[in-house]
Amino acid sequence: MLTSKQLRRYGKPLVFGALLIPFVWLVYNWWHLFERVPHDLGFNPQETSNRFSGDWAMRILLLSLAVTPFSTLVRSPKPIMFRRMIGLFGFFYVCVHITSYIWLDLRLNWLELWADVTKRLYITVGMGALLLLVPLAITSTKGWVKRLGSRRWKKLHKLIYFIAPMVILHFFMMRKGFQIEPLLYGFLLVVLMVLRLPVIKRVVSRP
Repeated sequence: MLTSKQLRRYGKPLVFGALLIPFVWLVYNWWHLFERVPHDLGFNPQETSNRFSGDWAMRILLLSLAVTPFSTLVRSPKPIMFRRMIGLFGFFYVCVHITSYIWLDLRLNWLELWADVTKRLYITVGMGALLLLVPLAITSTKGWVKRLGSRRWKKLHKLIYFIAPMVILHFFMMRKGFQIEPLLYGFLLVVLMVLRLPVIKRVVSRP
């Protein structure tokens, strides 16, 4: 089994590279589009970009929530060392998603953005999730843990338990008609929350 030192040295670069792959794919295909060569963005590149970045933001945020239960299941604290990186990548993809929407769809029309936020509920929910994520991303460093104190820092970062359902709700409301995919992501979130319950953690961690 790899030591913590080996995981930091070799594991973190591998996880970083893996989490970067969707962004590289997006940039690569947009470059092909601008070069007028075949690409995989489809007939509506703006919508593809929005959905692709939003889907990966949601997946990686859920992955960050899965780290602690996984650590409990394997009875090792080692997976925790990847949690901050995964969470920050989730925020990065949220930023890519909102940038794609404002830049490609709205053409930087801030008045239209405000109109969408106030009139379209799924955008209101998504923007609210983004705003709540900002303080979590800013205070993710060890320096901020010291400034805030461990107790206040943990309390602040429990906002993720409100943000994650908002992200799932945004995804659910955005999809038209009945679709199974939002329900699967919602079910996954429920499972991750249940695994955090003290009684479940005691059962799982029992020798």
